[in-house]
Amino acid sequence: MHPPSCQDAIVLDAGRLFDCLVGMMKAKIFAILAVAVVAATGCVKTVSDTHAPSVSFARDRVEGRYPRSVDQVYQAAFAVINKNGVVVTEYIPHDTSNNVRSFQAKVDECNVWVRVEADADAKTTLITVQARTKWGTTNLDLAIELEKEVALQLQSQSGS
Repeated sequence: MHPPSCQDAIVLDAGRLFDCLVGMMKAKIFAILAVAVVAATGCVKTVSDTHAPSVSFARDRVEGRYPRSVDQVYQAAFAVINKNGVVVTEYIPHDTSNNVRSFQAKVDECNVWVRVEADADAKTTLITVQARTKWGTTNLDLAIELEKEVALQLQSQSGS
């Protein structure tokens, strides 16, 4: 007898079957991860009553109250944003009184929303500044910086 050659050897087809199963499992795992990523991202309501894509649901807004009129605070906020970036859209919500104004802007490639409204006591004005990066994550530092600049702008207006 002669030793068995490669042609005479017994070959199992299990390798091809497992290759197919592994490929299907990789596809399923990828699909599950894709669904998880989509579920983790979402939309966040902005201070101008619109929605924006969001990856993080952390704090992204700051508020300030000033003993000024809505128009004075709005003009100061508008000046600060124009100094640091560009206003994209202005909003006057139709479901509120004329004591609410807001706008969306771009500052340092970040989306910024500003809302100015009369406070409950009608003697002060509330400003809310919200900032998110272009990827939808929060940028609280930028929101704080812009709100402080509005305060400084209001202070310089009263001093002149």
